[in-house]
Amino acid sequence: MTTLKSKLQEDLNVAIKARDELRSATLRMTLAAIQKEEVAGKEKRELSDDEVQKVIIREAKKRREAAEAFAQGGRAESAEREKAEGVVLAEYLPKQLSDDELKAIVVQAVEEAKAAGAEGPRAMGQVMKIVNPKVAGLAEGGRVAAAVKQALAG
Repeated sequence: MTTLKSKLQEDLNVAIKARDELRSATLRMTLAAIQKEEVAGKEKRELSDDEVQKVIIREAKKRREAAEAFAQGGRAESAEREKAEGVVLAEYLPKQLSDDELKAIVVQAVEEAKAAGAEGPRAMGQVMKIVNPKVAGLAEGGRVAAAVKQALAG
């Protein structure tokens, strides 16, 4: 069974041979971020697939934010490049939860928090503690927070 990092490495080699500049540049940046994470701290270590996935999620989020910033700054070409890089990274991430699936998990968590005595907007932290482990890597934090706020308000 190959690790996620070795899959990225293999895909980079394929992209280089195919002269796919966008894909190879994106995978190089991601592998560099993974390597940086591996040497951070007191000693070098090998990242697990979950840790590699967190790095990829972080990189994908950077691409999304950069695309928004470029779009707002009137640099459509750069925004498109960042979006394309985000699409490449999305291939290595688990499928994201749909809005309905996320809402169902949030509603269940709100019920659990109410059973524990937490209600209203102040229960946000407790609900997030219940929801986050269930949706880790499957939904972006901003989406989760918005769904929890909506569930607590409604």
